[in-house]
Amino acid sequence: MNLEQVVFYVFAAVVLSSALLVVVSRNLVRSIFLFFITLFSMAGVFVFALADFVALTQLVIYVGGVLVLMIFAFLLSNKHILDNPESLKTKLFGFHNLPAILVAFLFFGILLWCISLAQIDQLAWIQGSAGNTLEVTDNTIHNIGITLMTKYLLPFEVVSIFLLMALVGAAHLARKERKP
Repeated sequence: MNLEQVVFYVFAAVVLSSALLVVVSRNLVRSIFLFFITLFSMAGVFVFALADFVALTQLVIYVGGVLVLMIFAFLLSNKHILDNPESLKTKLFGFHNLPAILVAFLFFGILLWCISLAQIDQLAWIQGSAGNTLEVTDNTIHNIGITLMTKYLLPFEVVSIFLLMALVGAAHLARKERKP
């Protein structure tokens, strides 16, 4: 086992353990911090998978954008919840969580059933990619940038307009109404 594999497995272990702790933790501040660690480690896993554009996007959009929005949502949340967190403690497995647990197991069963039915060796897109391999020296960001700005320019701009509309809508919903 070489050094790259060791670092990859460390990143993968950090991703899995911090993601589990995000779900299990009852403290919102710790969950947000652990979510930051999860997203940052996931970018490291993408680097080792030679997906440098996805790693960069992970850092810029998720770590830099979504996490900041989550921190702002935490800071602007209900003051009562922040002052008295003990009142929100509930049991993890209880009768009130039974519908959510059943739906989660149902989706997990459907996922396992779909995976068991899939014939992965027979998929056309896998058979068509037999000779396509990435080398460490390949520049995928350059190719993605050229493709985005030529072939997919219109969908790229439409998505940016939709994101702008969502931002304006979120700002409108978050605005406090003035009482006369």
